[in-house]
Amino acid sequence: MYRSLLTFFCGILSISMFAQVPIGGKNVYEFLNLSPSARVTALGGNLITVNDDDVALALQNPSALSSSAHSQLSFNHNFHMAGINHGYVSYGHFMKKWDATVHGGIQYLSYGSFDAVDEYGNINGTFKAAEYAVVAGAAKQLYPKLSVGANLKFITSQLESYNSVGMVADLGAFYQDTSGTFSLSLVMKNVGMQFTKYGENRESVPFDLQIGLSKRLKHLPLRFSIIYHKLHRWNILYDDPNSEEAPSFLGGTEPQGKSDFSLFVDNLFRHLIFNAEFLLGRKENFRLRFGYNHFHKKEFSIDNYRSLAGFTLGLGFKVNRFRIEYGRNFYHYAGGLNHLSISTSISEFKR
Repeated sequence: MYRSLLTFFCGILSISMFAQVPIGGKNVYEFLNLSPSARVTALGGNLITVNDDDVALALQNPSALSSSAHSQLSFNHNFHMAGINHGYVSYGHFMKKWDATVHGGIQYLSYGSFDAVDEYGNINGTFKAAEYAVVAGAAKQLYPKLSVGANLKFITSQLESYNSVGMVADLGAFYQDTSGTFSLSLVMKNVGMQFTKYGENRESVPFDLQIGLSKRLKHLPLRFSIIYHKLHRWNILYDDPNSEEAPSFLGGTEPQGKSDFSLFVDNLFRHLIFNAEFLLGRKENFRLRFGYNHFHKKEFSIDNYRSLAGFTLGLGFKVNRFRIEYGRNFYHYAGGLNHLSISTSISEFKR
């Protein structure tokens, strides 16, 4: 098992060396990195290290899909800022013949309607912009402690008169000890390309390599997770062109007054996402969630203004056959995001 696990991880790392690795703002289809559910939103925007009946988690890590997600149907909608709407609908099914679990879904992002204005300020009509990804994936338990999985996403994007089509894949490995209290995951996200270009140039897709772990405490109903994202690129600091700069040991420039050590620590924590989930009740039907994303904290904070940017929270509870989730992301000083999810098991209605 360990030899297979090592071979799989080495394969992922070798493939990632050939992937295009620009950071945000330089890729197409960035909506693929948005949180798929209220639960993930409440946990810092990322959760790749939990394997349970939540079929929406398969969009984050296909290898986290298991037979417990059989007949699970999940509806998720994110009320984004400025009238933007984002969501994900998915369904999971365990195939006994193949001893594998499959899932399918649609991820969407609607930017709303815009005025079509010429260079003189005259309104000549309206137009819309939206992006969609049709997702299909599967996971299989190779060994009692190890499962692997893959997603395939077909993407369409319509921005006014500009259209683009692309396809990407996710590959993941999930390890969990026999007690079920410790898990470790490695995921390679969005490996693919843009087929149809908006203009003359083909743009890169938002590739990401992530590793994470989760640990459930023995005497407390708490599970905490740590995820390290952008594993393929060390320096993810933003160089502000308007700030006074000095040479940096990280290979770029640094604002005056910051030491190399403080930049090292800042850059390290930008890679890390911390979250915790309290599982309350005999059947764990009530859950409280908290998260912190340092990358979001630094990217969305405003100088000289205090805000909760980077912090997330939420809760979930089960009522009869339905699980209802809410997640809040304090995205920016200007406002935050509200994420709602409703999921159920279709098999429960057949009893």
